[in-house]
Amino acid sequence: MRRSEVLADESITCLQKALTHLREIWELIGIPEEQRLQRTEVVKKHIKDLLDRMIAEEESLRERLLKSISVCQKELSTLCSELQVKPFQEEKETTVLQLEKDLRTQVELMRKQKKERKQELKLLQEQEQELRDILCMPPCDVDSTSVPTLEELNLFRQRVATLRETKELRHEEFVNIKKQIILCMEELEHTPDTSFERDVVCEDESAFCLSLENIATLQKLLKQLEMKKSQNEAECEGLRTQIRELWDRLQIPEEEREPVEAIMTGSKAKIRNALKLEVDRLEELKMQNIKQVIETIRVELAQFWDRCFYSQDQRQAFAPYYSEDYTENLLHLHDAEIIRLRNYYDVHKELFQGVQKWEESWKLFLEFERKASDPSRFTNRGGNLLKEEKERAKLQKTLPKLEEELKARIEQWEQEHSTAFVVNGQKFMEYVTEQWELHRLEKERAKQERQLKNKRQTEAEMLYGSAPRTPSKRPGQTPNKSGKVRKMNTTAMSSATPNSSIRPVFGGSVYRSPMSRLPPSGSKSVVTSLCSGKKTPRAAQLRANKENLDLNGSILSARTFKGFQI
Repeated sequence: MRRSEVLADESITCLQKALTHLREIWELIGIPEEQRLQRTEVVKKHIKDLLDRMIAEEESLRERLLKSISVCQKELSTLCSELQVKPFQEEKETTVLQLEKDLRTQVELMRKQKKERKQELKLLQEQEQELRDILCMPPCDVDSTSVPTLEELNLFRQRVATLRETKELRHEEFVNIKKQIILCMEELEHTPDTSFERDVVCEDESAFCLSLENIATLQKLLKQLEMKKSQNEAECEGLRTQIRELWDRLQIPEEEREPVEAIMTGSKAKIRNALKLEVDRLEELKMQNIKQVIETIRVELAQFWDRCFYSQDQRQAFAPYYSEDYTENLLHLHDAEIIRLRNYYDVHKELFQGVQKWEESWKLFLEFERKASDPSRFTNRGGNLLKEEKERAKLQKTLPKLEEELKARIEQWEQEHSTAFVVNGQKFMEYVTEQWELHRLEKERAKQERQLKNKRQTEAEMLYGSAPRTPSKRPGQTPNKSGKVRKMNTTAMSSATPNSSIRPVFGGSVYRSPMSRLPPSGSKSVVTSLCSGKKTPRAAQLRANKENLDLNGSILSARTFKGFQI
C-alpha cells in the first residue's frame, strides 16, 4: 500500500474522531438535536469546501501540465524541423509531470542550439562580407532568418577560410610587387603620376583593394617598369661596351680610364647621360686617330676569322681589309664587318667551340703519334711514358666520339639553316676526313722512308760490314765491378772464330775481324741465339732492326744478351 493511501485512511480516522469528539461535547453541553444537525452541516460544508478547493487546484495543475506538454511538443517539432534533427522520442509509461519536464528540457536545449547556430551564422556572414570587401568581390546572398544546418555551417566556415587564404596570398603578392615597383621607380627616378600608382606607392597597404583586376594591373605596371629598366640597362651596357672597345682601339691608358670607372655601373638617367657624353668624346677622338682604329679593328677581324675558321678566300672577300685609304667610310665598313662577325660567332659559338676542341685534340693526337714513333722515348724516367700512353689511349677513344657528336650537331644545324657549315672553306666532315687521310699518307710515307733507309743500310752492311757501336749507358747506371761480372753463354762465345776479337763485357762493343768476313756471295751463316738456341731470320731482316751485331759471320741481336752489355 502506498503511503498516500495510508495517509488517506488516517485522515478519515482523524475526521471520525473529531466528529465523535464534537458529538460528545454537544452531549455534555446539552445542545438539542436540531442544533447538532446544523453544526454537523457546518462541519461537513467546511470539509467539503476545503476538499473541493484542493481538488480544483490539483485539476488546474493537471491542466497546466497537459497544456505545457502540448506546447512543448509543438515547439519541439518546429525546432527539430528547423535544426533538421530527428524528432524527440517520448518515453513510454511515464507520468504527465515527468513527460512535461523531459519535453521542457529538450525544448530549452534545442532553443540553445538554434541560438548558437544563428549567432555563428551572423559572425561568419560578417567575416565573409569583410573579406569580400577587401577582395572587391560581390556579396553573397544568405537567408539569415532561417536556422542553418550543421552542413551549411561547415560549408560557410570553409568558404570564409578560403576567402581568408585568398586574401593572405593576394596581400603577400601585393606587398612583393609593391616593393619591386618602388625599387624600379627609384632606379628609373620615376615619380608616380597616376592615381593608381599613387595608391600603390603612397596609400596604406590595408586600404588597397586586392581584386584580381588590381593585381593584374599591378603586374602589368611592374612589367612596364622592368621593361623600361631593362632597356635602360641594355642601353647603358651597350654604351659601356662601346666605351671599352673605343678604349682598346684608341689604346687609352689606364690613368685616363679610371675617372670614368664611376659610371661603369648602374643605369640611372644621370649615369646614362654621362656614358653618352663619354661615347661622343671617344667617337670624336676616334675620328682624329682613324688609321690606328682601323688597324686595331683589323687585328680583331683576324682573330674572329681564326675563331670562325675562315678560309683564305673568305678572308680575301672582305676587300676593305687590304685598303690603305684610311677614310671614315673605310672605318664604317670595318665596324659593320666586325659587328657581323661577332653576331655570326655568337650564333654558332657552340659549334665553333666544338670544332676548336676537335682541332686541339687532333693536334695532341698528332703529337702523341710523333712521340710514339720516336725511339728515344724509351729512355725517359719518372713515368712520363706510361702517362703519355694512357693519355694517347684515352684520346683515341674520345676523338671519334667527338667527331660523331659534331657530325650530328652540324647535320641538325644544316637542316635548320639550309646551308652548309664550312671550316677553312670546306665542309667540316670533309675537312676531318681529309686530315685523317693526310695523316695516313704521312704515316705511309714515313714507313716507306724507314724501309728504304733500312734497305740501304742493310745493303751497305752487306758490302762493307757493320760499323762498331757502343751502346749509351742509361743515366744513373754504374759500371759493373770486376768481382761481379756475369759469365757469358759459353756456347755463344765458343762459336766465335779465332780471328774475332771480343772486348771484355764491361760495357764494351763487339768488333768483327776484317779477315774473318765472307764475301756477300758466300754461304749462309747459322744464326745462334745466346738465350734460346733457336735459329733467327735472315741476316738482312735482322740488320734492319738497327740493333743487331755481326759476330763471325753470324748475326747476333744485342737484346738476346739479357742483363749483359756487349
